[in-house]
Amino acid sequence: MDLDNDDQIWTDAIHAAADFGAACATFRNTNPFPQVVALDHIINTLMTELWDQGFSQSEIRTAFEDALADMNRYAAGEERRS
Repeated sequence: MDLDNDDQIWTDAIHAAADFGAACATFRNTNPFPQVVALDHIINTLMTELWDQGFSQSEIRTAFEDALADMNRYAAGEERRS
């Protein structure tokens, strides 16, 4: 199926998020730097990358807060996916 440009941009962003999540899991599982909390470091780096791409502090903060507020719905109350 051919996607129009808007749908392709949306799909590419979703795939990038999935790839990012997989890369984060790989870093967590193979972290060669025990002094570094992998997810803390990665999320901080993501925040700075978003800032560098022109997102405002308010946009970044709101997006993180909204995602956290939606976590229980998505995770159905589970602490970790099994």
